[in-house]
Amino acid sequence: MGKDGRPPHSRRGADLTYVWGVDEAPTPADSAERLAFLSGTSFFGGLPPPLAARLAALVHERRFSAGDTVFSEGEPGKSMYIVGSGELILRRHCGTGEETRLQMMRRGDFFGVTALIDMEPRPFSCVAERDSVLYELTNAGLYQLYKEDLKGYVLVLQNVNRELSRRLRKAASRISALEELLHKR
Repeated sequence: MGKDGRPPHSRRGADLTYVWGVDEAPTPADSAERLAFLSGTSFFGGLPPPLAARLAALVHERRFSAGDTVFSEGEPGKSMYIVGSGELILRRHCGTGEETRLQMMRRGDFFGVTALIDMEPRPFSCVAERDSVLYELTNAGLYQLYKEDLKGYVLVLQNVNRELSRRLRKAASRISALEELLHKR
């Protein structure tokens, strides 16, 4: 570990990648614990064990300290994240210049998944509220799954689609509630 308690070669900020030190390589138990955790998330929900293990091998652990920016609104999006621990806040700039807190992400939540699909700029920023461990899946990793296991790729996309549908229904409900408030005035 360096003087600041961080692993060698790590930095603060959006491109922080955890680099295992020589004596810190993940053990099989660590890998098994990570697979068990990931398999319990909705992103991995219902995937056959061999596919879950393959997908878990494609994700990379990233660590962020409280206050670190994971990514900023408008940046190119090339990956999504599953929260292993910690808390992160998703924010968006409003037309007035103010920043709005959209959602708090906690253990098991995932975000940034649209970057795997549309490859558009990020529609919001993400900042760690507490020290956090994230598991990152890049669009290159997902494409690798597509090339190696088309059926598995389709199952993963079904999980993504289910989550996006849930989020759309929730957003529609919030918009409807806001419209009711506006019309009561």
